[in-house]
Amino acid sequence: MRIAIVGVGAVGGYFGGRLAAAGEDVLFVARGATLEALRRDGLRVRSVDGDFALSSVEATDGGDTRSPADCVLVSVKAWQVPEVAPMVARLLGPEGFVVPLGNGVEAPGQLAEAVGEGRVLGGLCRIVAKQVGPAKIEHFGVTPSIVFGELDDRPSERVARLEAALRHAGIDVTVPLSTRAAMWEKFLFIAATSGVGAVAGVAAGAVRSCPETRGLLEQAMHEIWSLARAQQIPVRADAVERALAFYDGLAADVTASMQRDLMDGRPSELEAQTGAVVRRGETLGVPTPVNGFLYAALKPRELAARRETSV
Repeated sequence: MRIAIVGVGAVGGYFGGRLAAAGEDVLFVARGATLEALRRDGLRVRSVDGDFALSSVEATDGGDTRSPADCVLVSVKAWQVPEVAPMVARLLGPEGFVVPLGNGVEAPGQLAEAVGEGRVLGGLCRIVAKQVGPAKIEHFGVTPSIVFGELDDRPSERVARLEAALRHAGIDVTVPLSTRAAMWEKFLFIAATSGVGAVAGVAAGAVRSCPETRGLLEQAMHEIWSLARAQQIPVRADAVERALAFYDGLAADVTASMQRDLMDGRPSELEAQTGAVVRRGETLGVPTPVNGFLYAALKPRELAARRETSV
């Protein structure tokens, strides 16, 4: 199976690196300094589970489609998905399919517009990692895992093939009973923790140890849970409690990537996370007052980062 990794940051670099290190046929799709580093130096991953390096990898900017991919794993930031979707379509072979691994719940629809609905699966990953330099990744928390499957949850040969490749690479992988529910339960966690963490300006330990801020976080999660149920998505009844328990198990100094981007003045996934919650709430008639507050409080920073206005 030929697997293209679109986006070689923390997520794509780690999981693509693991696949390539296991001998899978991997094509890294990147640009700028990351592409140059991949071609010159390969890929380096520093991990709490053991460091590894690949001195030589196959890397492209996506313009060369002479060797099409059986599967494309999309690991760019959520706001970049529409931008890379046409390139993903060009990378795919005749029977190829796409799995988004980033945050949010809008990527499958955005990718389907470019590649066709039947060629898109649902997916998510869990990892605490960051890119510390071009083609240099540091994994420092959480057992890395991938959850994916058909959006209609039917068994399929393509799911089985990708699952086998991921397991061969030693990656913790799950094909859930409901792919959409799994994506929304991840979304419930990441959107709420990102928004609250960014507004509070502190890491997980400080957020969860302050009763008032923890209460805000719990309310934000419940709003997203209600949105999922309003769409007949079978998120578990105790999804909020599970998300909070997972959050409590994280290292005290952990921050979310959207939070770090906002705090550092970089464009973030605000629209794809908190903004998506607010928009869907308005469409479905589901109140989202806490997420609305988080969105309003963070929007000026996002606009400034994108130079649309100034603070």
